[in-house]
Amino acid sequence: MSYSIAEAARRSGLSIDTLRYYERIKLLEPPARDAAGRRAYSDTDLTWLEFLTKLRTTGMPIRRMREYASLREHGTASAGRRKAILAEQRGAVAARIAELQACMQVLDYKISNYEQIECAMADVATQEAETRGVPA
Repeated sequence: MSYSIAEAARRSGLSIDTLRYYERIKLLEPPARDAAGRRAYSDTDLTWLEFLTKLRTTGMPIRRMREYASLREHGTASAGRRKAILAEQRGAVAARIAELQACMQVLDYKISNYEQIECAMADVATQEAETRGVPA
């Protein structure tokens, strides 16, 4: 299947400018061209773009993504280094997840605390209403 740059952008969730930028900085091999000379992205290109998007979502720097993309051109000979890059990034992601989980615990504690305060305030309001003879 072949996709125009607009369709590739839509399918990948990246902008047309980002696709051109990735091509310019050698993250993405220049796609084939159609008879009119327009970029024609393949399913393989879209799969690679999806992977690059995942790497960016993990916070991988462009510099490291470029290194990975360059190594990819060397095939299986570069598998060890590519694995090392991914393992290093996985470690960074795991650390970030742990940090976010700690933040989530703090948020949960604070929310629970405010719920207790609200319940206590509601109880006080009910008691005050009852002492004034106003039905709750």
